[in-house]
Amino acid sequence: MKFRQILPALAALLMIVPLAACGGGGDMKSEEGAKAGEPEKGPNRGRMLRDGDFAVEMTIFEDGVPPVYRIYPSRGGKAVDPKTVTLSVTLKRLDGEINRFAFKPEKDYLAGDGVVVEPHSFDVEVVAVAAENGKRHVWKFANPEGRSKISAAAAKDGGIEIETVGPATISDIREVEGVVQLATTARSEIRAQFPGKVMVVTKAIGDYVKKGQLLARIESRESLQIYPVYSPVSGVVAERNANVGNVAIDQPIYVITDPGQTTVVFNIFPRDLGTIRPGQKIDIETLDGKPVAASVLSGYLPEGNAAAGTALVRASLPNRDGRWRPGMALHGRVTVNAVTVPLAVRTEALQRFRDFTVVFANFGEDYEVRMLELGRKTPEWTEVLSGIKPGTRYAAKGAFLIRADIEKSGASHDH
Repeated sequence: MKFRQILPALAALLMIVPLAACGGGGDMKSEEGAKAGEPEKGPNRGRMLRDGDFAVEMTIFEDGVPPVYRIYPSRGGKAVDPKTVTLSVTLKRLDGEINRFAFKPEKDYLAGDGVVVEPHSFDVEVVAVAAENGKRHVWKFANPEGRSKISAAAAKDGGIEIETVGPATISDIREVEGVVQLATTARSEIRAQFPGKVMVVTKAIGDYVKKGQLLARIESRESLQIYPVYSPVSGVVAERNANVGNVAIDQPIYVITDPGQTTVVFNIFPRDLGTIRPGQKIDIETLDGKPVAASVLSGYLPEGNAAAGTALVRASLPNRDGRWRPGMALHGRVTVNAVTVPLAVRTEALQRFRDFTVVFANFGEDYEVRMLELGRKTPEWTEVLSGIKPGTRYAAKGAFLIRADIEKSGASHDH
């Protein structure tokens, strides 16, 4: 289902939780802010929290440093010495994690004692006590960011699929091309037991033969007795080198091949000789990408492909129905440098949000960004170094719909 087809249907079902500014306002708003539906901003572009004539302006400072709170107290519009204010901030996140910050005076503001980890999306409680009168001021407000609410039905209709963050095997893939050949064990040569005149032949090229079936009768040149020649294997007659009246000596009378015993001989270019080795897994596909079989590379062949300048390596190809005929071209995907990492997400799940690469963590019908630090990456999996907890559920498929829903809210992120 294409994006343009899905999004209009989702729009009617989605309950949007808009992004909020990371440092945005309290219960009271300026006249301009109230009209715009935004929290009141202070002189430092932070969120103003007021209680009577006492106020604090909350900002998150991240100019060249990890994000930290800087809070500016004031009374009656005039700055208050931060040494005279005791303040704490408690953040409750969507996943239940709670962060608590104490503050100490610095210059004209109170500085938080820890990093405000992304995403800046949480329920906030601010408690301040002014020394001059001992009054306790409490503010509570929601500060969602990069968050969307999508009903289970809408998520299903939109193709959103949920997986859990955890370990995964990450590997590089090398693309190779090959040609179907008979396995070395698929060819059987049937000779006369005793030299003599061919009296009867029963099979032609292309005939299917069962093990134990009569192939020929030969008159022994020494005993003049006629003896039968039976097929020791089942397969297809690839060659018949005798006719009635011929003398059978050393040349095979028949060559029988088993079409179920096939391999694919792949061309390996010099640049890949250092990474593609016997024993590695290879996924065999048709030229248009349809899966054929999973196999393992055997050793390199003694000879190479001089015309192409490549080395040759085999991989067995199950072929019970005889579908894959010698000479047919197939594609291979070789798994190299495989390593198991403790934390990974589906590469398809990765999206851009502001200046971050993110996935969307899932909590029931709520989805929220998780800013990731990434390691190794393949088309299927990407290693996560930090930014999301092990065991977190996330949108592995359909994540672009969640991002579009969040972007549609049109809100900003500022401090």
